[in-house]
Amino acid sequence: MFETKIGIDLGTANTLVYMPKRGIIINEPTVVAISLEDNRVLAVGQEAKEMLGRTPETIVARRPMKDGVIADYRVTEAMLRYFINKALGNIRFFRPEIMISVPGGITSTERRAVVDAATSAGAKAVYVIKETVAAAIGAGIPIAEARGNLVIDIGGGTTDVAVLSLGGIVNSTSVRVAGNRLDQSIIDFVRKRHGLVVGDRTAEEIKITIGSALGLSEEELMEIKGRDQLTGLPKTVTVSTNEVVQAISEELSEITRAVKTVLQETPPELASDIIDKGMIMTGGTALLRNIDHYISQSVGVPCFVAEEPLLCVVKGTGVALDNLDSYKKSILSAK
Repeated sequence: MFETKIGIDLGTANTLVYMPKRGIIINEPTVVAISLEDNRVLAVGQEAKEMLGRTPETIVARRPMKDGVIADYRVTEAMLRYFINKALGNIRFFRPEIMISVPGGITSTERRAVVDAATSAGAKAVYVIKETVAAAIGAGIPIAEARGNLVIDIGGGTTDVAVLSLGGIVNSTSVRVAGNRLDQSIIDFVRKRHGLVVGDRTAEEIKITIGSALGLSEEELMEIKGRDQLTGLPKTVTVSTNEVVQAISEELSEITRAVKTVLQETPPELASDIIDKGMIMTGGTALLRNIDHYISQSVGVPCFVAEEPLLCVVKGTGVALDNLDSYKKSILSAK
């Protein structure tokens, strides 16, 4: 059996790879470590993420995707080649067909860069699908019906909000505020409030462990280590859940503004469908505690987190690739 179809969720924070009949076979951070001496890729994925903020001068660990689009073309191509080889093995008889998800606000130039990178990495044919459409398919939403469905996909680099009906996007918006911006806000807050300098990994850990979109009456505490801003020496401080709520409030407001913008431009018939069924949240940042309640309260429409929100987009790319004819309308041209 030669399985030559691959669905890829090329995210800012994580890259997931799906193969029909095999399911999700790769789920690794979108990080690449490069040797500056000979410009060689040393590590990709989890191994490279371990190096973030811990490399000597001769090695740099970086994220080749920024805000959901390619920031470093050569590194992205090397990363895609690594993931394709890991999925199919180095010896193969057929070049794979690949479906890649992209943010809603991507330009045609950025889309072309994704296609070119995948082609150079060994793909026979490359299809591109918007993240909200893939997320809806992966969440099991029947997007082909003449009913309105609102999907909020909050990943690492972008938040995509779209109203879908009859297999297509009725209206949508994409804002470059998502998980990474929340992490940065936590870094800035901890520096201002506690005079402690921490890195991206610590900020992400704080968000996952004690973070919440709404204040808690019984808040949790977490001890974090970093560098004292004044003395430059190692220091330990305690951070609380409600401090995290305060730190990320502005970014969450931007996300709800995007949802309101889309709802305000939605035709009344579809808006009534959305009020009946509620809004569906997908993406890794949908796992932030109480974010569904926060958006429901802010917008006045019920909001639900999809099952396995982190996997919805990649599952959707796999389903769309397996049923190309059914999802023709939803797939963007590679041009």
